Amino acid sequence: MTKLSTAFLKQLWLTIAASLAFLIIGLVRGYSSSALPSIESHDPGLMQSSEQKSWIGSITPLGSFLGSLLSGPLMHHAGRRRTLQLTAPLWGAGWLILGFAPNFPIVLLGRIMSGLGIGLVLAPTQVYVSECCDPEIRGQLGSLPTLSMSLGILISYIAGSWLYWRYLAFLSATFCAALFVVLIPLPESPVWLETQGIDNEYAMKWLHLSKHAVATVNEETQEPVKSISGNSLKPVEDPPRSLFTREVFFSPSVTKPLIIGFALLFLQQFSGIDTIIYFTVEIFQNAGSTLNPMTATIIVGAVQLFSNGISTMLVDRAGRRPLLLLSSITMCVSMVSMGAAFYFEFEKASWLGYLPIMSLVVFMLGFSLGFGGLPFLLLGELFPKHYRSQLSAMASAVNLSSMFVVLKSYHPLEHIITSAGTFWMYAAFSALAFFFVVFFVPETKGKSLAEIEQHFRGKKHQESIDLQNVQTKF
Repeated sequence: MTKLSTAFLKQLWLTIAASLAFLIIGLVRGYSSSALPSIESHDPGLMQSSEQKSWIGSITPLGSFLGSLLSGPLMHHAGRRRTLQLTAPLWGAGWLILGFAPNFPIVLLGRIMSGLGIGLVLAPTQVYVSECCDPEIRGQLGSLPTLSMSLGILISYIAGSWLYWRYLAFLSATFCAALFVVLIPLPESPVWLETQGIDNEYAMKWLHLSKHAVATVNEETQEPVKSISGNSLKPVEDPPRSLFTREVFFSPSVTKPLIIGFALLFLQQFSGIDTIIYFTVEIFQNAGSTLNPMTATIIVGAVQLFSNGISTMLVDRAGRRPLLLLSSITMCVSMVSMGAAFYFEFEKASWLGYLPIMSLVVFMLGFSLGFGGLPFLLLGELFPKHYRSQLSAMASAVNLSSMFVVLKSYHPLEHIITSAGTFWMYAAFSALAFFFVVFFVPETKGKSLAEIEQHFRGKKHQESIDLQNVQTKF
């Protein structure tokens, strides 16, 4: 039996604790699919129209967008771990407001606050995990947050199938308290500590990080400083310039990963994933599936969790690019099939009545293998060290604003281009995602964050990263 190293166990511990934030994101995303039928059944006076129903699902990304704008400065100045801790009580308050809401406006307030929490933790969680893991296992551990999100969605689906919608909100609030507690004993990101000029030795020792994990790109203008013993120390760094200067923002190390990050997170949303997660029950009802809508919803959530688990095991073996390519092709085919289910009304035929559930199961399988988690993993990998906080927050804002557009446009698109046309539109975006990955997305498997940063700099004569005689722990 192989003995697990202390480094792996410590980094796994930190990742699981931080991933609790993504589990709560899953609870937020799965809530409306379970809660809307409960509200209609027990408190029909809260929702007077389909427009109000739409806002309960789609207003969350508005709060998330605001949170993502705040998360950049917050995690830059307060740190990654502290940002997660500060968010936990605010998030819990949002769930409690939702649970006690006496009328529709207060329900929306609770949903906005739930979304605000998503925006505040989305980038910090992934950056925190990526900066605290060795490159050889960063893919697997960096995929755990997305696995936790799938678990949160499934918990919301299952609990929502029998819990009153207010009690489901109270249950979700307990996870926010747990998030605050589990983060207390953990160290801050050593990369963030270094950028703030704070000694990161304790964090390095606690995590048992290898030198490969924290190697930095040597700038051409940097000169090594000799210690008393004559050994070279880390180069002296000038204070980083503002991201929003022309020289920095339009440099290859910023613009290239920024375009890739923005595009992947945009295409992730326009695959239609959150339409399916937020309106699963409604989609099955409209499709006339022969399977019970709530049962079908739970099956879809279970498949997403299962396939995210497979992706977690494969990401450091197969690499990011192959999984993204397989994911986009699978999503495209399944959305074409879903559109056909609506267009031809196959429920009138016996076995073809199961086409909607088969299509969505295949979609979830494909989505979770690649586009479900890898864009978030790359969020913590692609951006240069000094500007990772701001750039990852900006990318999160693109993702969350895209989510709002997708959710708010779903019902209008149903009326304009029909349900079939809407799903075929999602298929077209998935096809576009395939070609984007083929031509623009680099492989980051096994590379340190510094090596990835140097790749985007693209300077042939730039000094290489000093990785000589560095032995990794894996």
